[in-house]
Amino acid sequence: MLTYEEAKQVLGPVDDSVIADVVKTGATREELVEALAWIGGDDVLIGEGRSPPKGVVAALVDILAPADEDEPSVGGPASTPSGPMFE
Repeated sequence: MLTYEEAKQVLGPVDDSVIADVVKTGATREELVEALAWIGGDDVLIGEGRSPPKGVVAALVDILAPADEDEPSVGGPASTPSGPMFE
């Protein structure tokens, strides 16, 4: 289960309430990274034959994806996850 600091490290600069919502899901780091991948390129993942996200990953996508298509998403093309896992 992610801690607040771990979620903040993966997500980067986002509102504290978003980080708190992510932590409340009980997600692991791997689930958060998978959710960010779905937000950043769901068409690619579907093209690879992956099933749409379910469970915790789907909940994370709901929390992190923009409600408005014109809004940038967390972890979208404008933001790249960072930290030891991504080096």
